Amino acid sequence: MPTLIRLIIILLFLAGLVYGGMIALVAYVQPNPKETTIRIPQRDLLGGGEPTLPGQAPATPPADETPTP
Repeated sequence: MPTLIRLIIILLFLAGLVYGGMIALVAYVQPNPKETTIRIPQRDLLGGGEPTLPGQAPATPPADETPTP
């Protein structure tokens, strides 16, 4: 039983250190706001481009399906 209590006390101490570190970060670190510009290609805005994973060939666009009379 003493080893269990010792383990719980050590875990509580470590949790307190983590919590204290988070409080210190909030108190002492100030964020630097900056303007960010992200360019989006026009084809992505119009729905023409489909995202692909790196290393894969881009998907071919579907053929126009027009109903035949």
